[in-house]
Amino acid sequence: MKKKVNNMSYTNSPLVCYTGLSPNHSGQRTHSIDRITPHCVVGQLSCETICACFPKGRDASCNYGIGSDGRISLIVEEKNRSWCSSSGANDQRAITIECASDKTAPYAMNDAVYQSLIKLCVDICKRNGKTKLLWFGDKDKSLNYEPKDDEMVITVHRWFANKSCPGDWLYSRLGDLAAKVTAQLGGKTEESGVLYRVQTGAFSKKSNADAMLAKVKAAGFDTYMVQVNGLYKIQVGAYSKKSNAEAMLAKIKAKGFDAFITTKSGQAVSATPAKKSIDEIAKEVIEGKWGNGDARKSSLEKAGYNYTEVQKKVNELCK
Repeated sequence: MKKKVNNMSYTNSPLVCYTGLSPNHSGQRTHSIDRITPHCVVGQLSCETICACFPKGRDASCNYGIGSDGRISLIVEEKNRSWCSSSGANDQRAITIECASDKTAPYAMNDAVYQSLIKLCVDICKRNGKTKLLWFGDKDKSLNYEPKDDEMVITVHRWFANKSCPGDWLYSRLGDLAAKVTAQLGGKTEESGVLYRVQTGAFSKKSNADAMLAKVKAAGFDTYMVQVNGLYKIQVGAYSKKSNAEAMLAKIKAKGFDAFITTKSGQAVSATPAKKSIDEIAKEVIEGKWGNGDARKSSLEKAGYNYTEVQKKVNELCK
């Protein structure tokens, strides 16, 4: 694909409340801006603290940071490529935004952060002549799509690295983000306010939902878990266009999953981490990772392991 050489005169967002420029960037972009990549910063940080996360030598940065109170900081000027998405090609064409979030999955963001993200995306799109912000919820389609002159596409960090970023809380709302931004830009959306999700299962037991989540992820799909009315539901995408949900449904069914399209979702929750085997834990105990005596017993039991079984294996390995 031929690159678009940028000859635009960039202007940074007037919404910025604080500027703390990082030296970590690659200089002026080689591609015009046609993507936005939001991230979770993993911490309820202020916009000033987000700036401080990218000192010289860290080999990471972003264009903007949104603090937990909704204030926005400028970290790398829009004219320059930040180091944010584990993909040089994506960063060359994307405005990257680190958003304050919880420290643990699903990395939830408060309303002040989310509303500022909407405003910032609207501003970025307006200044770059865009009337639509698109979310396809499909890595291959998004990365191979050549946006029209008035279109901006959302991409995510997890497509380029083994990370959960931007977290399932925001990931499950990217369709909503695209629809709200497009509506404020005056662009046309197929179904205003309606988001279509592909669901592969609903379970009363979280362990069963964890198993299905792992299967869907292993098949190559970006999936997440939500809880609603006492059920744990495994879903893929959140699309403002039903046709995009239908395309994803076909892909999922082709992999052997029984799935359907729904407009219902819930609160994003994280999967329960898979337990290690008794052998693995026993080796960690021998290495000193679980402490000694009563402290070891307490730590193992809090983590859900049978202390007697682990200690028996430790004794066997130490013979």
